[in-house]
Amino acid sequence: MKLLSLNAGRSTPVPYTDHASGRTGIDKLPVDGPVRVAAPGRQGVGGPSGIAGDAVCDQRVHGGDDQAVYAFAREDLDGWERQLGRSLRNGAFGENLTTSGLDVSGALIGERWRIGADVVLEVTSARIPCNTFAGQTGEKGWVKRFTLEGAPGAYLRVIEPGEITAGDPIEIVHRPDHDITVAFLFRAATVDKTQLGRVLVAGDALSAQMRESAEKYKAKYGG
Repeated sequence: MKLLSLNAGRSTPVPYTDHASGRTGIDKLPVDGPVRVAAPGRQGVGGPSGIAGDAVCDQRVHGGDDQAVYAFAREDLDGWERQLGRSLRNGAFGENLTTSGLDVSGALIGERWRIGADVVLEVTSARIPCNTFAGQTGEKGWVKRFTLEGAPGAYLRVIEPGEITAGDPIEIVHRPDHDITVAFLFRAATVDKTQLGRVLVAGDALSAQMRESAEKYKAKYGG
């Protein structure tokens, strides 16, 4: 398992974002390392991204400690290449980390990865597709199509800061004792909300946003 590519985006004006600024940093490009990785602070208050030099323009729903880093598997990008009939470079889905040999969407909430010598990240939640993502791909019906595929990639928080670079090894250093994967959380948050209450067994490792949604659902409907 390794970090195939480390990607960062610049604030760019686009016609397809619903953010008031009309700008997005979703179009991320591979960068040379080493790059500093650190907890950015609370969403909308601290720095937007855990990756130095990476722009996050819509801090209402992106960035912050619980979404400091976004990872997506190269294997899943390859699958989309076959479906779409076109090439997709590393970073094309807005991911900071393009991984190789790691089942990102199969990771458990609370699972921890060591990347390189120093950095430790913790899986917190699943990426939920939005209009900006759809505009970036240029594919009709993209939000629904990506959702039904069920392999969203993972958001992570920074547990131990440091520097990383493309080619660094990735080691899973902790797996929690529940069965809530990124893919399960994603399904529960999108197409099967009857399962949303179950994700609370992941405890404090869940992103605050996902935990709040699950608690509200459980209080209203049980489960």
